[in-house]
Amino acid sequence: MIIRMLFVCMVILLTAFPASAQLDRIFKGLGGGEKSGLSDVKIGSGLKEALKIGTENAVSLTGNTDGYFLNQVIKILMPEKLKTFEKGLRAVGYGPQIDEFVLSMNRAAEKSAPFGKQIFWDAIGEMSFDDGRKILSGGDTSATEYFKGKTTNKLTDIFKPIVSN
Repeated sequence: MIIRMLFVCMVILLTAFPASAQLDRIFKGLGGGEKSGLSDVKIGSGLKEALKIGTENAVSLTGNTDGYFLNQVIKILMPEKLKTFEKGLRAVGYGPQIDEFVLSMNRAAEKSAPFGKQIFWDAIGEMSFDDGRKILSGGDTSATEYFKGKTTNKLTDIFKPIVSN
């Protein structure tokens, strides 16, 4: 259960950037296969800056009380495998405890979000020219995939104690 919650927190943090879809479109516009007047260095620098700003915005939106819980797009709900169990518990009067559990999962994500910022910034700092090119020329989730590969283990290490508590 803890591993599942960690995974949910990481996936949400990786995909919950409110501007992630816009960022991917912006990245494509920076030089996704077209000849532009921008140098490779400027394109890479712009990409890194946009990712840092996106990370900062995501953390400031999600890393506060109700950052996850009141945002219906990223709110962590009862895991699908426990839905039947949830219905049974609610039927016998344990609804408030179920609600408290859902709230606690969201509070753990909100508490964890700020700790992930530096991990994301480190991944941005380590980004090579080839990594940037893959993000710019990749699919709609190429930035998310890059971050998953670079941050999952470190995020797990940081989030696990918070989620466990």
